Amino acid sequence: MNSNLFKKIGLVLAAIFILIQFIHPAKNEGESYGPNDISKSLTVPEFVQGSLEKSCYDCHSNRTIYPWYANIQPVGFWLKDHVDEGKRELNFSEFNTYKTKRKIKKLKEIAEQLEENEMPLFSYTLIHRDAVLSEAQKGEIIAWAKEGMRLLADTLNVPSPIDVATPSESHEEHEHHD
Repeated sequence: MNSNLFKKIGLVLAAIFILIQFIHPAKNEGESYGPNDISKSLTVPEFVQGSLEKSCYDCHSNRTIYPWYANIQPVGFWLKDHVDEGKRELNFSEFNTYKTKRKIKKLKEIAEQLEENEMPLFSYTLIHRDAVLSEAQKGEIIAWAKEGMRLLADTLNVPSPIDVATPSESHEEHEHHD
């Protein structure tokens, strides 16, 4: 009796797996570069742009280059959710639509996430080995992001977030120097 139950469960699961192969989520296949691209707000050096495209744009732009396994469900649904979440956090293709303060915040987050090795995600670089950033590439992007923060802060006549330490940062620095 148990073997019949397991067979039935196996057949139902196999049928579900086969059926979901006919359902495909919408893909992120818009334009990477348009009127709202980050290059409309900031000068992006070619070497930085290349690194961003290779390591960031699949999840953080309006154009994703999908691997073959994106056509296998439920992986395709997981990838869609992952890309949608990435674009909600930061979308280089829509960066010029952000208010200046949000642009500054996003540039700060780019620098912080690279400094803390949080981006690109390990799960992404595990499969996309060419997306792994060297220390030099990270440094170039971080320097560019910090310069972008300064330039944008100047337009608002406010200090750049990198020029002003928060109270907790000042306290931490004081503790380390004692």
